[in-house]
Amino acid sequence: MHLSRDPEARLSDIAVAVGVRERAVQRLIGDLVEAGYLERERVGRRNRYVLHLDIGLRHPLEGDHSVGELIGIFSGDDLDAA
Repeated sequence: MHLSRDPEARLSDIAVAVGVRERAVQRLIGDLVEAGYLERERVGRRNRYVLHLDIGLRHPLEGDHSVGELIGIFSGDDLDAA
């Protein structure tokens, strides 16, 4: 959710906003990149994150729903069309 609003957010900012340690955010970001849900782009000395909103969720019961739909539910935005 945080990266959908601010794709250039620093890991420390995400950690504070979510209420977890920065190391936990690093692991989660790494897992999302490895699974293909997120892409990390280098912009100067910072990272910019690109969400792949069209990818389906992993669980078989939710596989026909996309990441964009899930984020849209919580944000109130129609991100699936992005």
